[in-house]
Amino acid sequence: MAEIKLIDKVRQVLSQSQGRDIDLMQLRKELNIDPASPSWEGLRVILHRLCEGETPILRTTGRKDGTYHVITQVKPVSVFGSSRERRPPCILIFPKDRDTQLEMYPAEQVVVREGDMLLIAGRSNYGKTALCMNFLGENIDKHPVLMGNEYTVIGESGEFEPAPRFLSRLDNMKWIEWTNGDGMDKFTLLPVRDDYASHIQKDKINIIDWINVDTGEHYMIGTILEQIKRRLGKGIAIVAIQKAEGAAIGRGGQFTQDFADCELLIDALGKEEILLTMGKVKESKTRMYGKTYGYSLRHGVEVTNFREVGTCPQCKGKGWSMNQLCDKCKGKKYVDI
Repeated sequence: MAEIKLIDKVRQVLSQSQGRDIDLMQLRKELNIDPASPSWEGLRVILHRLCEGETPILRTTGRKDGTYHVITQVKPVSVFGSSRERRPPCILIFPKDRDTQLEMYPAEQVVVREGDMLLIAGRSNYGKTALCMNFLGENIDKHPVLMGNEYTVIGESGEFEPAPRFLSRLDNMKWIEWTNGDGMDKFTLLPVRDDYASHIQKDKINIIDWINVDTGEHYMIGTILEQIKRRLGKGIAIVAIQKAEGAAIGRGGQFTQDFADCELLIDALGKEEILLTMGKVKESKTRMYGKTYGYSLRHGVEVTNFREVGTCPQCKGKGWSMNQLCDKCKGKKYVDI
């Protein structure tokens, strides 16, 4: 009977620790087990039994330090046993070319669904914030949430306030009505620069510009993105991260791609323009991976001259031909299609 009671206590403790690792010694302490009692070693036997069976509660971690992982308990999800609503793709308005009023071409092809993450990985000072601001503005009537490194500063009062450059960008985006009829913001600005997932507002468009890891452990960006996705509900995340020049993926490597549903890579196109390359696209109407586009930024926020470009056929994307600047692409490595 004593063992049964101990098992019940163990199950109760483990039910509150699902998804976490537990330590044998800590568990003994939490259960107030006397080292001189049979339960001291009996607990090890109980944990071993809970690792077995068709629905185990624990699994060994593989480490020889007495730690176990508490398995998160799940129930089967019925797919066809009940009526399931088929929800259509989400309407996410992409930035528009201010001269033509047309959305960036990928908007016609990329399918965005509830809980998706759009990842903008770009070189420093090459328009990541401009894209984030345009996504914010074009979708303003859905009351999006904005957070990150670029938008708030601590004022003289000691409280956070909008950064001067942020206010300047808002003023330059004259085509957007930022407030409602009462003069109140149509979006939520949060002074968040870390622990982003904890501040995600469920079922909304959450824009984060940009994620950084102060310790330099950039592989942790993947974990942060996973945490963000888990909290989105029916919402959408638009997240900016840094990318090295010419890199195929953003800072954090493959870990960042794992949780992206659509990836936009930002680089230089010559000295004045911006190159947008489509990376991973989980769902689209036509194949988008590797497609490239060029555009300019006017006043730091207005997308202009957006068009598809391709590798220069004369220099094969090198920018040089016959030991001199390619006369077809003028060193840009790409030409208009």
